[in-house]
Amino acid sequence: MLFLNKLIVSLVKLIPNSIVWIFSKRYIAGENLEDAVNLVKSLNEKGIYVTIDVLGEAIKNKDEALEDKSKCLEVLDAIKDNNLMVNLSIKPTQMGLGLDEDFAYQQVSELVEKAKDMNNFLRIDMEDSPHTDSTLRLYKRLREKFNNVGIVIQAYLKRSYNDVTDLNRLNANYRLCKGIYIEPSEIAYKDRQKIRDNYVKILEEILKKGNYVGIATHDEYLINEAYRLIKELHIHKDKFEFQMLLGVREDLRDKINADGYKIRVYVPFGKDWYKYSIRRLQENPQIAGHIVKNILKFK
Repeated sequence: MLFLNKLIVSLVKLIPNSIVWIFSKRYIAGENLEDAVNLVKSLNEKGIYVTIDVLGEAIKNKDEALEDKSKCLEVLDAIKDNNLMVNLSIKPTQMGLGLDEDFAYQQVSELVEKAKDMNNFLRIDMEDSPHTDSTLRLYKRLREKFNNVGIVIQAYLKRSYNDVTDLNRLNANYRLCKGIYIEPSEIAYKDRQKIRDNYVKILEEILKKGNYVGIATHDEYLINEAYRLIKELHIHKDKFEFQMLLGVREDLRDKINADGYKIRVYVPFGKDWYKYSIRRLQENPQIAGHIVKNILKFK
């Protein structure tokens, strides 16, 4: 079945975008900021927090980076104007990290500064391995000036535990996830249980050091392990939250919320939704099977 789903992922790329959109929109707020705001309001009404992501990454020039920064500034304005329980997530390459690190620092600094003025927070997403070191440099540089900025750690990378022991000295704020990019076995665990084990090891290190962490997973095994660590280490609720993607395992999302833990949903929007959709399919090929079944029903 897994092989079949992976085959379907490759075939999905041949399906017209308009058809893919029909089944991707469950995981994406829409193409416009207004779509995201309306969705956030509905989640906030359920007591669910949100982080908004303006889709787009690996821009080609500084003008594109400036344009994307303007979109992020608009998001921050919308958060304030609508009194939303939301923070902002950004891709560092979207801000020009792959072009010029100093330029990217200025871009992101402007966003973090504005978020700080609003008593809000900005999360720097982690991308594929060619950008890991530069993203960490960017984060460390920002932490010298700001305390309302966080980083993402990917548990499938073999380096991540050492990165966390280093970042803990900065009292880093984390989102801990498994990781979604396709990486070589030399630097990334491929075995599912090894990734899980590393995730739990990293999470325990973060919690023991008293740093804040967003426990980002849809894996019931990891959620149960997180519950166990929180109980055994007597971790207060103001030191962590759970995080999930929009449209994925809403049953688990609602259970965590009902259990009295803070839950945050990652809500992407924007015109660059197609690449995001395909990457999510590659991460979770089971979704591809559901899409094809729905396509057959649609016909």
